[in-house]
Amino acid sequence: MKDLHVAENIAAASTLPSWFYTDDATFQQSKEKIFEQIWHFAGDTDDLRLAESLVPHTILPLFMDEPIVFSRTREGALHCLSNVCTHRGNILIDHACSSNQIRCRYHGRRFKLDGQFFHMPEFENVENFPVEKDNLPMVPFGIWDKLLFAGICPKMPLDEVLANMQQRLGWLPLHHFKLDAARSRDYLVKAHWALYVENYLEGFHIPFVHGDLNAVLDYGTYSTELYRYANLQLGLAKSGEEAFELPPHSPDYGQHVAAYYYWVFPNLMFNFYPWGLSVNVVKPMSPSLTKVSFLCYVWDESKIGVGAGADLDKVEREDEAVVENVQRGVRSRFYNNGRYSAKREQGVHHFHRLIAEFMNA
Repeated sequence: MKDLHVAENIAAASTLPSWFYTDDATFQQSKEKIFEQIWHFAGDTDDLRLAESLVPHTILPLFMDEPIVFSRTREGALHCLSNVCTHRGNILIDHACSSNQIRCRYHGRRFKLDGQFFHMPEFENVENFPVEKDNLPMVPFGIWDKLLFAGICPKMPLDEVLANMQQRLGWLPLHHFKLDAARSRDYLVKAHWALYVENYLEGFHIPFVHGDLNAVLDYGTYSTELYRYANLQLGLAKSGEEAFELPPHSPDYGQHVAAYYYWVFPNLMFNFYPWGLSVNVVKPMSPSLTKVSFLCYVWDESKIGVGAGADLDKVEREDEAVVENVQRGVRSRFYNNGRYSAKREQGVHHFHRLIAEFMNA
């Protein structure tokens, strides 16, 4: 693969070349170069509150397709393990359940809830057995309040990734946020995953694409803050529009905040509204197809339907339309790359710089 280059100075930089979005080999290489080395959102701890609970999860189905399982032991310790039997590769846990052990339904191999092998029938004459590799591999994981994260081989600590979000919004009682399955949904977008992320990372298009959202946000004060592996778009509300009731110890106390739009490299969005949180997980499927999962965690139902988070479905479909048009455009023989608005596209430039850093490594 050719090296990617995005100049550090946004005023002199050009965007990623079009082949990044269209080349299948580059898309496949991003699995190892990017997605094996970052943190993935893995749900929450609500189904793991009780001892001897087991909850399976798949990291990016149909792309990474990595089966893992969270377990809570009788003593209350939380673990994240490979969900693949170390005998013949059978998937161990298919759905959330309660058990004092993990038992393979193929040949009866059994593991403790911390992943330690402890029994296998018909193996009496096998030499040098069991050994370390007969235990279930432990998977790196972390928690912010009730939100779960896991990774295959993350190159950075989770605390470093989430530090700014935790400091800014640590006052929110996330443990009271409840996943609302009825409001959560998946969208299929006929575009490269990075094009979808780029669109999210700039408010530049809001006046042109999102009329209703533009009516409640103060576009003139819309701002972007950059961190090492994340960034924040801060949306202030126009006078009279719904906004957070910020506590005095909030860094933003005194401001009329309509929404905090946090992005975590490369594919996670945490959108905080007065009613709660929408976690968006961008899931690559092919160079021209992406699934986006909206997971809605509700805190204050009385504030649903007003303000910047009033109609997420309408905003999403408006975004889909423009992103799918861009997907068609980057395939043009007359297009290679473009330039950035130094005022409005800092987030996109930051994203492209990170992609180049990871892909070139």
